[in-house]
Amino acid sequence: ILRNGFIKITCNGLPILITYTQKMPNNGLIPKTISWKAAWANARFRQLVISGSVALVAILSTFPFFFQSIEKRTGAVLNDWILTWLPAIDFSIFIFVLIWASTLLLILRCYQDPRTFLYFLWSYSMLCLLRVGTISLFPLEPPPRLLPLADPIANIFYGAHFVTKDLFFSGHTATLFLMAFNFDKKPDRALAFLAAGAVALLLLIQHVHYSIDVLAAPVFALLVYWLGKRLLRSTFAEINRKAQ
Repeated sequence: ILRNGFIKITCNGLPILITYTQKMPNNGLIPKTISWKAAWANARFRQLVISGSVALVAILSTFPFFFQSIEKRTGAVLNDWILTWLPAIDFSIFIFVLIWASTLLLILRCYQDPRTFLYFLWSYSMLCLLRVGTISLFPLEPPPRLLPLADPIANIFYGAHFVTKDLFFSGHTATLFLMAFNFDKKPDRALAFLAAGAVALLLLIQHVHYSIDVLAAPVFALLVYWLGKRLLRSTFAEINRKAQ
């Protein structure tokens, strides 16, 4: 069997090529599509959904206390020449639209494909924990000329007072890049990457983050995406084997 999809047979010293096809679901490991019914029938999948959901709710429930606590500490002010060069303009509405339009698309894809849901559930949980760690390790003062970011939905997780010191790394940027990595369809990925890049730029123009915050965000997003894929790949391979 040749790699180009043909079978090579020799007859009387003459090579004969015969077309060969075989259904191989995503490199033989994960099928391109798995129904929620098939996925939920798998005990391991149910355990991961339930435990991941509980873990994420627990993490998010601590956010108001964590973010309010970091506002009381002092940190370093970075000399960011990019922010010095950029004007300070409020783009809160545009950022809000880009973030939550991408979120609605993610919800739709999660409804259609349980793999997307489980991958994002666990990778986003790891991203939240990672961000708590980096913010704790690198205390920073907010950039000069910061304009508050108005997001009535996301601000629920920040507590009673506006938070300005949740800086390294940018949660908005990292989350959008993580969404893009998790999308299977190329148009979805392209739109999500465009939204992530636009939000990263607008956050800088609004002086909500230092440039290092938004530049590091996709790196951390890619890291947790890779970890999530590594941890959960065997689960969907098992579902595929049982479905066959």
